[in-house]
Amino acid sequence: MNNYKLLIQYDGTNYFGWQIQENCISIQQKITDALQIILKEKVNLIGSGRTDTGVHALGQVANFKTANDLDIYKFKHSLNAILPVDISVYNIEKVQDEFHSRFDAKRRSYLYLFSKFKSPFYDRYSYFYHGNIDFEKLNTLSKSLLGEKDFSSFARKNTETKNKICNIYDVNWKSTSNLIIFKIEADRFLHGMVRTIVGTLLKALKNNFDNEYIGKIIEQRDREAAGEAVPAKGLFLFKVKY
Repeated sequence: MNNYKLLIQYDGTNYFGWQIQENCISIQQKITDALQIILKEKVNLIGSGRTDTGVHALGQVANFKTANDLDIYKFKHSLNAILPVDISVYNIEKVQDEFHSRFDAKRRSYLYLFSKFKSPFYDRYSYFYHGNIDFEKLNTLSKSLLGEKDFSSFARKNTETKNKICNIYDVNWKSTSNLIIFKIEADRFLHGMVRTIVGTLLKALKNNFDNEYIGKIIEQRDREAAGEAVPAKGLFLFKVKY
């Protein structure tokens, strides 16, 4: 069997997230269907991780195995010709048989984008936040998230994941001419975790809470202690590292 790794970008606006679900349109389903049309065989497409409804990706990773020895250039062209315009496979490579896009991933990073002004061109992919952004304060608050901790307070209540321990390696805020960018990198993320972290940091900023605020929320391990999640449309799976 041949094992192929895909690098994928998608606009998640019209999908119920990455993972295949009954009676819902997902990115995983669309790509799996396209692969099976070309290969004419059943395919198990494994993603590096889930993205929620409405969340986008700049660097999702997936892999699948096939008995076919593919002409990668032609195969990529054929695959993208079948996929809808809001999903793109921008790289395919043959990898070792044991490579697993989910279990082999060491780090994952996400971006959350805020637009500085109302724009029809940014609206689909960013959140127009009306409050004041104090980067120094937000970066100071964000340092409380670093390290290996139980992030139950930032996960959705109905998540099936029992292990809520994550190790956050980096988190920061920066500004460009038109956008405010939040970036976070960790070994793993829980369902809804990034959007809840962003919303909680903004709540702390708005209310001028001290630097101990985030730590206290983490200690409580209670979703009710954290702030409201920001909208999905500004969130992007940025990169997966192996």
